[in-house]
Amino acid sequence: MSAQERADALKKAAAARAARAAAKEKLKTGDLSIAEVLDSGGSEDAIARMRVSELLEALPGIGKVRAAAIMETVGIAASRRVRGLGVHQRRALVDFMNEK
Repeated sequence: MSAQERADALKKAAAARAARAAAKEKLKTGDLSIAEVLDSGGSEDAIARMRVSELLEALPGIGKVRAAAIMETVGIAASRRVRGLGVHQRRALVDFMNEK
């Protein structure tokens, strides 16, 4: 990689981290729902690459153990990313979170 390509890649990675951090902060404050974040994963590549467990852990009152339990209950693998969720998995996750 040339120096320019490396600099561009670093900027792109920083922008992706910032987008994921902003989405998690909005989830934490309640400005976004889990359904809205999952929907934005279709258009925003940075959100699509976020792990579902990381997304759940951003919610208030949910840590690593609780996120793992939710994912097991809904039937989502621990390594799954937002982009990799199927229609039924998305619906099951949103329904589960709305019940809480």
